[in-house]
Amino acid sequence: MEQFQPDRLSPAQVAAMRRSIRGGRAALTRRSLLRSGAGGLLAVGGLGALGACGIPPAGTEQGGVPAEDHSEKDRTVNFSNWTEYMDVDDGGGRRHPTLEEFTRRTGIRVTYTEDINDNSEFFGKIQAQLAAGQETGRDVMVLTDWLAARLIRLGWVQKLDPANLPHAFTNLSPQFRNPDWDPGRAYSYPWQGISTVVAYNKKALNGIEVRSVSDLLDNKKLKGRVGFLTEMRDTIGMMLLDMGKDPARFTDDDYDAAVARLQKGVDTGQIRRFHGNDYTSDLTKGDLAACLAWAGDIVQLKADSPDVDFVIPESGYITSSDNLLIPNRARHKTNAERLIDYYYEPVAAARLAAYINFVCPVEGVKRELAKIDPDAAENPLIIPDEEMRAKSHAFRSLSAKEETVYEEKFAKLTGA
Repeated sequence: MEQFQPDRLSPAQVAAMRRSIRGGRAALTRRSLLRSGAGGLLAVGGLGALGACGIPPAGTEQGGVPAEDHSEKDRTVNFSNWTEYMDVDDGGGRRHPTLEEFTRRTGIRVTYTEDINDNSEFFGKIQAQLAAGQETGRDVMVLTDWLAARLIRLGWVQKLDPANLPHAFTNLSPQFRNPDWDPGRAYSYPWQGISTVVAYNKKALNGIEVRSVSDLLDNKKLKGRVGFLTEMRDTIGMMLLDMGKDPARFTDDDYDAAVARLQKGVDTGQIRRFHGNDYTSDLTKGDLAACLAWAGDIVQLKADSPDVDFVIPESGYITSSDNLLIPNRARHKTNAERLIDYYYEPVAAARLAAYINFVCPVEGVKRELAKIDPDAAENPLIIPDEEMRAKSHAFRSLSAKEETVYEEKFAKLTGA
């Protein structure tokens, strides 16, 4: 048996990354890609090298490495983000009103770059520089929680200065305050939340009630018409909740039991397929009667298709986050912190939420959002109420060994 190596990616992990790029949450949930149905920007060539060279093992509790802060004399900040993950002007141009307002108020010019198409691909861009203790040319970047956790463990991002983040500290939603990979948000703040829900097509159900993940697996009338996500944490997390297990504290046996339940659904033909964002077309047409889905997609689908709706199971749902982090050697750390803090002011947060339609992590934003889009302000997929927040759960951080073993088992289940 091959010896486990914590500094290398297994074939299953590389396959999971390729799944994410081609059809997973990372590739297609951004608003413009959902509208256009485009296939996303693929850049998978770097994955082979990433697996071959290995990722350094998780580091110690050390903080990141600062550089001389040029914020005072160089009034700029370099911001890397995902495509279409920022508000734009009503004319459909490429102006970003909230960024322009930040510059007017602070005098800090934002060099904004949409150069993140996938977490793993982006990690390949910056890995060598960070490992060598060099600057990346970026002051702030947006990464999904599992990669944010990895960079924090490696000591490759800087600890934030609370003195520069008064709005963020005050207005961060309790739902996002204490992830196990960054307790108290010492190194990161959420940009947006991403929730996994049960979606369905009312016409395709034809009176069948779907209220839980168990309904997807157990109702024989839905045989061959249900789908689960190719993202391991989302599908297994929802399965664990349905089984009465806590995704923040599950064991290997719990994980295996969740996989076994799903395997039965595969073997009996109950599960039509495991899908990335390509479920949106099948759900709208009714080829999928019900499936696991990402809330940001469903907000948009509901606006275009009256047959599409969703339910939050009584057992709860999985929420992850995309997060703002400052890499080591960033030259404008204070300016980056001021930008992070700005997006925790309710007015700026509302403008962003009205365009993006993901889960807004800012308390007090509902009143401001109602001035822009009353429907969005009342949508629990964008502004969760207390009852919905109480049902939100995070998938716990995994050790390098766990991630390898779990992805291997999930790959076998999904046929990846």
